[in-house]
Formats: sequence, structure tokens, C-alpha cells
Amino acid sequence: MGCRLLNLKGDSRYDPNLKWTGGCMLIFAIDDEPDMCHMLQKSIQEADPRAEVRSFPDGLDALEAIEKHGLRPSVIFSDIIMPKLDGLKLAVRLKAADPNVRLVFVTRFAGYALEAYQLHVSGYILKPPKAERIQEELRELERRQKACDQPEERLQARCFGHFEVFWRGKPLPFGRQQTKELLAFLIDCRGSYCSSEEIIAGMWEDVQDLKAAKHRLRNLVSDLRNTLREIGMEELLLHRRNQLAIVAELVDCDYYRMLDGNLEAINAFRGEYMAQYSWAELTKGNLFFRVAQPIE
Repeated sequence: MGCRLLNLKGDSRYDPNLKWTGGCMLIFAIDDEPDMCHMLQKSIQEADPRAEVRSFPDGLDALEAIEKHGLRPSVIFSDIIMPKLDGLKLAVRLKAADPNVRLVFVTRFAGYALEAYQLHVSGYILKPPKAERIQEELRELERRQKACDQPEERLQARCFGHFEVFWRGKPLPFGRQQTKELLAFLIDCRGSYCSSEEIIAGMWEDVQDLKAAKHRLRNLVSDLRNTLREIGMEELLLHRRNQLAIVAELVDCDYYRMLDGNLEAINAFRGEYMAQYSWAELTKGNLFFRVAQPIE
């Protein structure tokens, strides 16, 4: 299940500016199992009949199409476990080959979710791939892209040391301290969706009454939305079903810059990360490891 490789750099259908504006969107489908690859390709085509869908049996072949043949997909739907270049390694290589491409993992194993989120992939769906779920992911990616295309300012956040938020150089006022913590939690998740249960378990230990905790969280979400609306940044907060996320591209923070390899941000890390929140210890440990063994 491969694709015929063409150099389409000069083809206006694949102009990057047309990816999310009604042009012909190029999508890669990657899976080493032929039947599953065919199912994935068919589901993508059903989800977006206008898209050009190209299938690959392995991440290495897809990467070659990008690096050597000039293909520029808008989105890649990829299996994780593959023989030549698996999905996790593909995610790392894509950052160098085409940092603008959106990667969505498609796998049978939900246990890879945490590792996927740490690589900052754009989405994660379980097999068998269904057109409805793929369409949902495509709509979400389009929503994020449109938010990023707006010529607006970014929210500034300081994650090293104590967590603080700034708007136009001034501290952003929060009506409740836990509203600020909720924003911190979502920034820590780097744009990945978190369920209400995940947020509650992360922010509040030993919750006895889940119903009351969900009501409490809804109030915080409403307060956060109102806070962002007051500064014209309501699009920063994403909400679907029982899940929350932020558009990470609309946030400028030392944590994100460090992950991007910014030397100034790396040097600014002094061993403290969102120090007022105990749930941030895991990320702090990951940052220590990253400083000790930087990823090539």
C-alpha cells in the first residue's frame, strides 16, 4: 500500500497557504498492515472527500516523500508500531523535516497516549479508524490553525519558578487562584486534550465526590473563559465533549521555548517548574532529564 511519489512543489493544490482555506489538502495515511492502511485511507477520504490521500506502509517511506520528493502534507495519520520507522520516531523526525505538519496517531494501544502527548502530537485516535473520529480531528486541527493564523498577540506565561501569566507586560488578574492553576495545568499539557477526570485527578488529590468536583471544575472553566474573553483571547481555550485544551501556539512561555531548543530558555531553567503546584513535579523531572541528555 504505497503511493506514487511525485514532486508537487509547483502544484498550486499543495500550496501551504491553501491547507486550511478550502484548497486541496494533502493527507498521509501510514500503517504497515495493508488492510488497516486501506481502511485508514478509506476513512480519511470519507471524512474529507476533497482531500488527496496518500498511503504509506512505514514512517520511513512517508518521511522520504517529504524530504526527497517535496510533498507537504497538512496532516499525517500514522500507526505507532511499524518495522522501519515507528510513529514515535517519526514524530521526532518530522519536527526537523516539516514542523508545520500535524501528526495524529492511530493505534490499538491507548497506553501510548502519554508518550504521544509528550511528543506534542496533534491528536490520538484508536483503531479501527472511523470516518467520524477522523472528521472530528480534522475539524479540530482546522480550528487550531485558524486561531493561530489570526494576527493577534500571544499570552505570556512564566513556568520556571512560580507560574505567572502576563498580558501586554502586566500580570493577568484571576478571580480565583484555582482558575490560574487550571490554565497552568492546560499549558503543561501543551495543547493536548485532557478529560475532566484527568484534570480533577491531577489538580485535586483524594477526591471523594466526583460529581461535586466536576461542578467545581465547570465553574473554573467558566471563570477562565471569562478571564480570557476580557482580554480578547477566548479562542485560546478549546472545549469539546468532556475535554479541555489550549491552543499552545497562542502561548509564549519559557517551557515551550526550552522544548524548542532555545538556548536562553534552557539556561533559564534552574530546577523549578510551576513550583506552587505539586502535580508539576513530573514535568520538572522530565526537564531535568532533558537538560542532562538533550534530544538531538
